Amino acid sequence: MSALAPVLEALTILIAEDSAADRLLLSTIIRRQGHRVLTAGNGVEAVEIFAHERPQLVLMDALMPVMDGFEAARQIKQLAGEALVPIIFLTSLRESEALAQCLDAGGDDFLPKPYNPLILAAKINAMDRLRRLQATVLQQRDLIARHHEHLLHEQRAAKAVFDKVAHSGCINAAPNIRYLQSPYALFNGDLLLAAYTPSGDMHVLLGDFTGHGLPAAIGAMPLAEVFYGMTAKGYGLTQTLREMNAKLKRILPVDMFCCATLLCLSAQRRAVEVWNGGMPEGYVHEVATGRRTPLISRHLPLGVLSAEAFDDSTEVWPMALGDRVFLLSDGVLDTADANDQLFGAARLQQVFAANREPDRLFEDIEQALAAFRGQARDDVSMVEITLLSAPPLRVAEPMYADSGQSSPLDWSVSFEFRAQTLKNYNPLPYLLQLLLEVHGLREQGGALYSVMAELYSNALEHGVLGLDSALKRDAQGFAQYYRQRNERLAQLNSGYVRVHVQVVPTDQGGTMTLRVEDSGSGFDVDKELARPVDVDRLSGRGLSLVRQLSSAVRWSDGGRSVCVEFCWEALA
Repeated sequence: MSALAPVLEALTILIAEDSAADRLLLSTIIRRQGHRVLTAGNGVEAVEIFAHERPQLVLMDALMPVMDGFEAARQIKQLAGEALVPIIFLTSLRESEALAQCLDAGGDDFLPKPYNPLILAAKINAMDRLRRLQATVLQQRDLIARHHEHLLHEQRAAKAVFDKVAHSGCINAAPNIRYLQSPYALFNGDLLLAAYTPSGDMHVLLGDFTGHGLPAAIGAMPLAEVFYGMTAKGYGLTQTLREMNAKLKRILPVDMFCCATLLCLSAQRRAVEVWNGGMPEGYVHEVATGRRTPLISRHLPLGVLSAEAFDDSTEVWPMALGDRVFLLSDGVLDTADANDQLFGAARLQQVFAANREPDRLFEDIEQALAAFRGQARDDVSMVEITLLSAPPLRVAEPMYADSGQSSPLDWSVSFEFRAQTLKNYNPLPYLLQLLLEVHGLREQGGALYSVMAELYSNALEHGVLGLDSALKRDAQGFAQYYRQRNERLAQLNSGYVRVHVQVVPTDQGGTMTLRVEDSGSGFDVDKELARPVDVDRLSGRGLSLVRQLSSAVRWSDGGRSVCVEFCWEALA
């Protein structure tokens, strides 16, 4: 006994043996080792004693009356459940088939007759070590399960907040958006945001953060905050991109970034403006011709470059009503089947080519993914946005719930924006916030912003930059127009756009006069206004829009100055 490892603690051991002499011998040996002994003369007694006493180890004779050791072992293992209760079969059997039957019945080891006290003590110690190991494993499993449930509870609470922030836009309300998002984990590392600008344009962002799950979603909330805040105020893509990149660069660790496609879909301009940084190619799908224009990634992801090195240049493509923009994350292309073959861009192109009903294109892609029967390796996101007629202009949310008594009603202000400012600054959100201080203008916030945007765009593009809107007669000229715009704006070193605002009270309520001047060469106003509005033309709708939305409009100084009025009635 001195050569054996010491007993860690006394065990309760059940001896099931029909021979009284063998029971006595085994009981004596085991008690001398310091263990407590229970005895049974057959299998039925063994099962009953186990059910009441719950011994930690069983020595079981294979061949006993009433119930043999095989059946008794099976019932004891069932009663033990997950806990490991080792069963050592006591047997004089030598045939391999009989020994295998002992293991099949739930036995863990054998002890041949006649009994060797040293071997018996060693086997009891070995089985005790296995029993303790099993108990430790079960304890750790239960501890991990509790921690996991606690973590899931925290993540569910965080996800509820995340969903309210990330999905506070129009993604679930806009009639022209269809999307599929299948997160790889509880949190989706892909981010899909959509919101309307004050003028009714739609901004959409599809982002894919590094990794997936909660770590990938950490950057989503600050990104969504910038996206929704700046879109609601009327900032364009370039300003929004710069702010999103700067914020992610500041808060994310160096090995984390966000691939993203950000677009502005404008029903008024019949165009889509796109910035793609690291995402798979999206597509502008022309319904009439079936032609697809790829939206190629030309930039690094958000959060990689410093503010000085970041490139916010965008591309603009014409669209007709009913045309679609299709975006996807790389989780779609990287979905793999049982043979480790990827879904890939080629299969996606085949779905596009086979489609004959544009309204079913999104469903066709979903069905192709389902038929592929692949296993996603990352978050999967797809979105389709259809160009519909411009939605009703948004009523600006009041800045204050006042009665109008504190509203400024008799004032004027003038601004002059020169070359260095024109390159990088969009004054429209600031001007809109200023004008919405006037209580009577708040109901016309959407129309006011649309008119300001059109006038400022005309002053900058046609006045200061000298661009010819006739270029936009077709898709090729449309793209050339915006290339020239970016080139001339980058090289701009002179010129100005002046904005004058005057608000005066009237007996009926009040009038706001907005005058925009530019340093350009002007244009033939009468000739331009005499042109019929062609709904299929890619340019020339702006002046008509201005006349429709404002109370009065007039041009002067050879087209270099335009003045519009907005009137409102005093509340009763």
